[in-house]
Amino acid sequence: MPNIALELGKQSASFGVTGAYGEQQDVDGIRIIPVALSGSGFGGGSDETGNGGGGGGGWSVPVGAYIRRGDDLRFEPNIVAFLAVAIPFVWVAGRALSRVIRVLKK
Repeated sequence: MPNIALELGKQSASFGVTGAYGEQQDVDGIRIIPVALSGSGFGGGSDETGNGGGGGGGWSVPVGAYIRRGDDLRFEPNIVAFLAVAIPFVWVAGRALSRVIRVLKK
């Protein structure tokens, strides 16, 4: 019987930057190095009769890429991913700030 933890570990290698973007690329002398934020989690177990199971999941958000042209290196953000994270954050921060101001006025 295969070890569940080892199998899940092998499958988790597809998450992350490679899963979001792929490997770094060299195009016309320009090197593109992808950057992503990722996470994963797994669990498993078995009962007294030896029946077992496991599962897991993961997520990955492409943040942007480093672009190298000769000696010049700069970061190019992924605007769509930035907005997807920033809009809910700004909304929550605004709600929290309005409640703090309301409490301070009393």
